[in-house]
Amino acid sequence: MTEHRVVFDFEVDFVNGGGLQGHDFRLDIDGDDILDAALADLIVADLRLLMVGAVRITRKRIVEEPHKRSAAIIELSHPIRDGMVTYPGLPGPVIGTHLSREASRERYAPGTEFHIGTISMVGNTGTYVDVPFHRFADGADLAAMPASALAHLPGIVARVAGRRAIEAEALEALRRLRVQSRPGISKLHAAAVLFHTGHDRHFGTPAYTAHAPFLTEATAERLIAAGAALVGIDSLNVDSTEDPRRPVHTALLRAGIPIVEHLTNLDQLPDEGFELTAVPAPIEGLGSFPVRVIARLGR
Repeated sequence: MTEHRVVFDFEVDFVNGGGLQGHDFRLDIDGDDILDAALADLIVADLRLLMVGAVRITRKRIVEEPHKRSAAIIELSHPIRDGMVTYPGLPGPVIGTHLSREASRERYAPGTEFHIGTISMVGNTGTYVDVPFHRFADGADLAAMPASALAHLPGIVARVAGRRAIEAEALEALRRLRVQSRPGISKLHAAAVLFHTGHDRHFGTPAYTAHAPFLTEATAERLIAAGAALVGIDSLNVDSTEDPRRPVHTALLRAGIPIVEHLTNLDQLPDEGFELTAVPAPIEGLGSFPVRVIARLGR
């Protein structure tokens, strides 16, 4: 199907004074035309303007052009299945039934039935987030972590396939990215930094635990200094499991930076230009829990 965009100039007056102008502004539209009034509403919504008075549209024209900001959702989590092994030595989840559909028919009107399931599992199951309480007794637990710390974060992907110990220089390649490129502000500031190792292809097999990629302590310190908001990896652990100190967990969680492990599908993401959301249930007294991690591309 042919996609269209509208190209136009505009002027916006604000009821509290002042105005805004745009020249050759472009927006995606559905169909092959749009009324000026609808376009005015679209501008206000797209730019998130407040206290808008008059909006004037001039030099409007429709062009056949692929949409630049169509939204797409990329799934970055492994599904949780009964008995699956996420981390060696930890029990797999047990998924069962509290109320079956058959039994529920006795409680409801004819033709109405429900299923109420049960699950017993450790918090570190599937793709999960670690918050400070996982490492520190006085750290924020899942309920204390604000949703804003885990939702709608600008995302950056570091491509580190072929490395086991991911050193701090792996972040140097991210200098070319546009995210948070204001002078004096790190490109990693307030961003979710995801390490794409490709190790997720082994998830659920013995190979997943062998020679799993991990971050070094120096990389963690660089991420903290740069102001990263979240750190994720498509591997077994952000730490080397051969190091009982767990220095990366210790450094990141002490700094209040949540960690997401066992990601997948990072190869489907661009290096930048997406939003990441990884929000768990707000459970008191837990420091790790599965999350459905999604990346939103475009608008």
